[in-house]
Amino acid sequence: MNRDLVADTVAAERLGTTLRRVGYSEDAVHRLLGEDAYSSERGDTPADERRLPDTPLGTLLRLLFLQVPVSAQDVETALGRDGIDALDATGLAEIGDQVAPRARILPIGKVLLASDGFSRDADDPADYVATYTPTARVLDSLTPRPRVDRFLDVGTGSGIHALLAAQHARQVIATDVNPRALAYTELNAALNGLHNIECRQGSLFEPVEGETFDLITCNAPYVVSPERRWAYRDSEFSEDEVSRRVIGAAAKHLTEGGYAAVLVSWLAFDQNNPDERVIEWAEATGCDSWILSTLNSDPLTHAAEWNSHLAGEAFGEALDEWTQYFDSLGVQLVSEGAVILHKRPGGEHSARVDELDEEDLDDAGDQILRAFEARARLAELGGDKDLLDGRIGVASSLRFIRELEPSGGRAVDVEGGVELTEGTKHAVEASADAQEFVASLDSRMRLGEVIDTTADRLGLSEEEARTLSEEALHVTHVLLELGALRFRGD
Repeated sequence: MNRDLVADTVAAERLGTTLRRVGYSEDAVHRLLGEDAYSSERGDTPADERRLPDTPLGTLLRLLFLQVPVSAQDVETALGRDGIDALDATGLAEIGDQVAPRARILPIGKVLLASDGFSRDADDPADYVATYTPTARVLDSLTPRPRVDRFLDVGTGSGIHALLAAQHARQVIATDVNPRALAYTELNAALNGLHNIECRQGSLFEPVEGETFDLITCNAPYVVSPERRWAYRDSEFSEDEVSRRVIGAAAKHLTEGGYAAVLVSWLAFDQNNPDERVIEWAEATGCDSWILSTLNSDPLTHAAEWNSHLAGEAFGEALDEWTQYFDSLGVQLVSEGAVILHKRPGGEHSARVDELDEEDLDDAGDQILRAFEARARLAELGGDKDLLDGRIGVASSLRFIRELEPSGGRAVDVEGGVELTEGTKHAVEASADAQEFVASLDSRMRLGEVIDTTADRLGLSEEEARTLSEEALHVTHVLLELGALRFRGD
């Protein structure tokens, strides 16, 4: 692992240009190493290495993706002398007869991301800088991406969220308490030819005191634990205090109309109210919020998950320490997830809570923008009458789900729903009649007209039509708040 990282941005920019010219890309990784290449671990390297061809691109994937030492001659053939010199100048590799990687460079979409290599679990140093982790992917997928003037990434780590934002923000500020994280961020900005990223060292929002931003992301060390071991995992605060501070500070640093996407963790002292604390934090911001819970664990499960790198006696000791810590606090559940904030004018703001399957999550940035725009419009309406007068259309790909059971030789509806097939992939319960209503939505018609037309087409009685109207209004509300529908003109 590289302990002599040098933020030589000139050399890094030269290296990035050369890697792209050779074809070092995400497509190349998938083509040569398979669709699961990014989830591979150090133990998979011997098999992965054998999949690579003896070509310049294969050489670079061995060196920089798999972290396997290769001959200096092969690297010079792939990168040229300037490329080897750039690896040496930045400290990303040790140069001799063989080139030994000190870091890992992953192509993430159009971005090249350098970071410390495969984790060595308990042997990772305190200032270890992780790569594009599953949590980084969640935050990436949940970040709305309008074009903005000023963007802030708090706890930037390797700088991935700053790099992504630099493509749609005029100015990007990246903060981190870890100097090595900022060195990687500076190198990564240069690797990608980006010149609008500024790094500032300090804890959380301290380096930007008094400043405001149009868009904020934060993947700070939010894990609740009794330890202070790794900068990327453990904060300086006790319990879930770091998450409370992040949510509050993000709101204070937002411009009017701005958005923030932060990953946090929260404790529950009553398992019947698992989200009570995070809702309280979100409502205190004066912003509209969307709380997306990705994990709810009892303390033992939480402890086992975050200590899975240990084995034997060390694992047992860690479980004892962590569970005793949670017992002393009276904790029943530990939750993790994202909080999305939208700062808009007006005195009426709301918090929405949904569970989220991060394994099933796609890019949801546009959906999130639509969801908050719809919630702002709903807040302006006087009630259902105004909604019935509105013109609403479908904004996302949807799937209808129906469950049937046999009864007396006939198929009987048991339950059904409408599911988003992209983004967060949430679903709302909906009967067959309500599904027919959704399928009939047409933004050229008023919502009430769509309901009446659907009832007539289905031949519903007066009572059945009233039931459809009630369900249609509920389904419309939820699908608007999920960003699956939009008001005409939005």
